[in-house]
Amino acid sequence: YFYADLPQGYQISQFDQPIVGEGSIIPDLEGGASREVGIERLHLEQDAGKSLHDQDPKRTFIDLNRTGVALMEIVSKPDMRSPEEAGAYLRKLRSIVRYLETCDGNMDQGSMRCDVNVSVRPAGSTELRTRAETKNVNSVRFVMQAIEHEAERQVGIYENGGEVVQETRLFDAQKGVTRSMRSKEHAHDYRYFPDPDLLPLTFPQSLVDEIQSSMPELPDERKARYVGDFGLSPYDAGVLVQEKDTASYFEAVANGRDAKLAANWVINNLFGVLAGRGVDITNSPVSAEHLGELIDLISDDTISGKIAKDVFDIMLETGDAPGKIVEDKGLKQITDTGAIEAAVDAAIAAGAAQVEQYRGGNEKILGWFVGQVMKATQGKANPGQVNKLLKDKLDT
Repeated sequence: YFYADLPQGYQISQFDQPIVGEGSIIPDLEGGASREVGIERLHLEQDAGKSLHDQDPKRTFIDLNRTGVALMEIVSKPDMRSPEEAGAYLRKLRSIVRYLETCDGNMDQGSMRCDVNVSVRPAGSTELRTRAETKNVNSVRFVMQAIEHEAERQVGIYENGGEVVQETRLFDAQKGVTRSMRSKEHAHDYRYFPDPDLLPLTFPQSLVDEIQSSMPELPDERKARYVGDFGLSPYDAGVLVQEKDTASYFEAVANGRDAKLAANWVINNLFGVLAGRGVDITNSPVSAEHLGELIDLISDDTISGKIAKDVFDIMLETGDAPGKIVEDKGLKQITDTGAIEAAVDAAIAAGAAQVEQYRGGNEKILGWFVGQVMKATQGKANPGQVNKLLKDKLDT
């Protein structure tokens, strides 16, 4: 075809014999729901140049650096029904190609791009109507916005008695709208013909078997293992397997330890820090080895969960091992029953009014006593022992 982003005037592409045939992907949807999205084909073709439409109000610039480079085009079937489903599909697809290391999936860098085909139809109808294609959308969020706007645009056209034109459109990220780029060609307009210089690609079953046997564990398989072997919730397992590096980090932390506790620390503590600093898990300020050591200190009652959070904050700033921090700052948990009992007795003696309230049925006041004991022991008393001793003494 003749267009500025491909100066050679034609594009080499697979047509009736794609390198991969039909398949499916099951995106993870809100609330644990799922919908199977069919894959029609995966074929190889030459990439075109990058058109820059936002650099000048009157001109389009073309970056030809990637022109002619091979890409894989994955064509999905029209099985998605909402922007949210499309977003979930893209996230799952990106996760899969990253696990396989066939693409880094960085949409903002153009490594993975999405052409969004949208059509609308009356509720209950099964007939597909005219579609419009929005080209080269470069983020999951923008894909969802483009679908939302395009669906509203098409519904408005039909409601006003018009007809949707088959065309290629662009997404304006600043305005959140799509605009027409060119009329959409039909397949026969592309003038497909065989390239006499390229031999057919044939794949013996032995090669297919070899590739399949060398494939890594994929996200869905890993998620099922985390739920079955580690006892994690489907939600937590899904969060952890979304990125290959995150899953590998988690497994290093959980190795030989309480996997649920490890998942809780990675998801609820570490993820927030990484997001706040704008870094990914490969650049985590806390190594998997150190986080695992921190969990060991909690599990063997060397420190309490509350003290562990303080130690974690120090680890973030210093990079020191948790054992060293606990030792240097004298943070070991007090487990000596005699020392804890003395602090409990002192709290009860100082809180005659609170004792009366507790014995009058106000069990929430127990938290006041716990607070007094923790204050007296600088937060080092074992919380389980404190609660047991307090209840034993206050209930008698």
